[in-house]
Amino acid sequence: MTHTLAQLGYLEQCPTTRRYALSDRVLDLSYHLLRNHPLIERATPILMDLRRACDARVDLSLFSTASLVYALRLQARAEPYYTNLVGRRIPLFCSAGGRAVLAALAEPEARALVEAEDRRPLTRFTRTEVEAVMEAVTAARRDGYAVAAHEVIENEVVVAVALRDAAGAPFGALHVAGEAGHWSDRDVAGRILPPLMRAAALVSGAG
Repeated sequence: MTHTLAQLGYLEQCPTTRRYALSDRVLDLSYHLLRNHPLIERATPILMDLRRACDARVDLSLFSTASLVYALRLQARAEPYYTNLVGRRIPLFCSAGGRAVLAALAEPEARALVEAEDRRPLTRFTRTEVEAVMEAVTAARRDGYAVAAHEVIENEVVVAVALRDAAGAPFGALHVAGEAGHWSDRDVAGRILPPLMRAAALVSGAG
């Protein structure tokens, strides 16, 4: 497999250590996936409008193999470079988007996914106990959105809404992220949540 991937140009070998690493040709796969993904194409202008409305970073993630993977990320201001990279997988149990997706599932299915996860903390604030996570999922199911503060990145608060297909099944989430302490509960309810909900409805329709 290594030989084949190297011959195809997806691996390159260091002449000194003889170790293999991914080559920049792997980026071609990401480009073609995103370029030809109809959801990403249709969602991009919606997220651009959402970013303007909230003046904050907005992300679109896809529900994939019991996790979320970022497929589209639009920054609003200077942030650490990794918060703008697509392709990162994040757990369901501790992310706002993950909890929003879990809330869109039946409770037994959501609990089974949480129990099956490797619930290692990402920060010192990450909640890892199953019952604590399920309480947050229940709140998201009641409210129609999820909030997570400091649990994936310290000093960051994220509000997320699940994206659903025509049958109501979740296929991803929209996230709006801001610096903790800059948003009050009133900001979330009055300034962030309404445009986020509208954008999620439009993107769900696109899906």
